[in-house]
Amino acid sequence: MKNSVEFKVTGRHALFTDPVTRIGGEKCSYHIPTYEAVKGILKSVYWKPTLIWIIDEVRILNPIRTEAKSVKPLNYGGGNTLAMYTYLSDVEYQVKAHFEWNLFREDMAADRIDGKHFQIAKRMIDKGGRQDIFLGARECQGYVEPCVFGEGGSAYDNIERLDYGIMFHGFDYPDETGKTDENGKPDKSGEYRLHSRFWRPVMQKGIIKFFRPEECAMRKFVREMIPNPPQSVGLNEEALQNELD
Repeated sequence: MKNSVEFKVTGRHALFTDPVTRIGGEKCSYHIPTYEAVKGILKSVYWKPTLIWIIDEVRILNPIRTEAKSVKPLNYGGGNTLAMYTYLSDVEYQVKAHFEWNLFREDMAADRIDGKHFQIAKRMIDKGGRQDIFLGARECQGYVEPCVFGEGGSAYDNIERLDYGIMFHGFDYPDETGKTDENGKPDKSGEYRLHSRFWRPVMQKGIIKFFRPEECAMRKFVREMIPNPPQSVGLNEEALQNELD
């Protein structure tokens, strides 16, 4: 099955924050990108409800540097407030990822053609993505281009190991996980729930190997969420059929 892609993403700034800190006030970026942020980048490059992107590895190329900026975010009660955001500066990453079928979208079963999606994804990487690329926040513009994972030098090639503490990994969305129990594990008799995942990343010689979502042992229940994705109607939709006629 042809489903693996490699690409490089660069940007002047990045802001990979814990979702808990996004409510307001001061924000400080993680030193490394989160699984969910890289998945979001890939979904901006190419995505269809037929597939789910799985992030395998990320390679940190540039030295990790931070830059503090004063900002005036909107207050929930109206007006603006003053805050300091700490961004990552001059980031460059290599990413290796692959896609798998979303088995909870039975209406998209006829679209599970690996060669088609693989070729479209490769073309979209060559073109820099279908949508704008953001590195964790709207104000952090990113740029995507094809590469060979592991090619070139990294600032951390000679660093054997760097351990990080508990960090946010990503979200378990019910349209990708189905019904789950209280711990976020698949359970046909369970409920549709949104969970957040956490893990302890390790960087070895500049490379971070991500856990698969189901391998993350630490989860936190966020809220109930009933999946309501748009249904695929194919060419039966009147407007599409009229165009072909």
